[in-house]
Amino acid sequence: MSDLVTFGETMLRLSPPGHERLETASEFEVRAAGAESNVAVAAERLGAVSTWTSKLPDSPLGRRVVGELQQYGIDTDVVWSDEGRQGTYYLEHGGKPRGTNVVYDRSEAAVTTAKPQEFDIDLIRDARVFFTSGITPALSPTLRETTAQLLKAARQNDTTTAFDFNYRRKLWSPEEARDTLTKLFPGIDVLVIAARDARTVLGYEGDPRQLAHKLGSQFDFRTVVVTRGDQGALAWHDNVVHDHDAYETETHDPIGTGDAFTGAFIARRLSGDDVGRALEYAAATAALKRTIPGDAALVTKAEVDAVVADSAESISR
Repeated sequence: MSDLVTFGETMLRLSPPGHERLETASEFEVRAAGAESNVAVAAERLGAVSTWTSKLPDSPLGRRVVGELQQYGIDTDVVWSDEGRQGTYYLEHGGKPRGTNVVYDRSEAAVTTAKPQEFDIDLIRDARVFFTSGITPALSPTLRETTAQLLKAARQNDTTTAFDFNYRRKLWSPEEARDTLTKLFPGIDVLVIAARDARTVLGYEGDPRQLAHKLGSQFDFRTVVVTRGDQGALAWHDNVVHDHDAYETETHDPIGTGDAFTGAFIARRLSGDDVGRALEYAAATAALKRTIPGDAALVTKAEVDAVVADSAESISR
């Protein structure tokens, strides 16, 4: 039985070396990349037995995704399809003022046709936590219904449901996202949301602490985590707000930072930590991820422990 089961698309990420432009690159680095599998990897690295479930094309590219994720230590439970393609995205790193550019190529991916009856519902029901994100229902009308049904199945068996709002403007408008995702809120126990998304998509006003209180009081969440980018994050739980700054880090690859944060937070809550301690470890894991190329937080628990310990030592000086 898994502690954590995650559901969503994992793509193949193709990146030119260094700061090379996509239009002139002659070679690409290939890595598996997806929010939900990233969360599973981070949680596994911090001690939670994790499974990623999805639908993939029965092709060399689909098998490439599974092979890589299994190397990272997580279990995979995949519906193999003879139809649909493997989604990809292209990542072009660039410093200021150019910045990083992402180009998606994920239309007609096999996962967009995934239906609830294709999955092992008992796997989700038996897990301690089921996680998905707002990216998944943005991919197709079919996935909107599937996401809702899987959350419902988890809730019916008292499996804790965790959800990262994860708004992506390249996938849908704020209005579409708000209409779809707020309908899922009644089936969610733990919500993770960026402060900017609470404002832009949900139309909320106020500082992050006020946003957390508003979300917690308006909807029946057990926990609301509001992330603030390089300003850290805070979590509302039992009407108490816990706050933690971001750790200082030297960024080499920021992609997947939020997923690392969420996976670590879930893992530490599963291990019995209170919300404040889980927030501390989530921030440390996010900082470490930014030093690692690729989407996945290939950290060790000892490394995360060291970041937390070093911070505590510096504060006590």
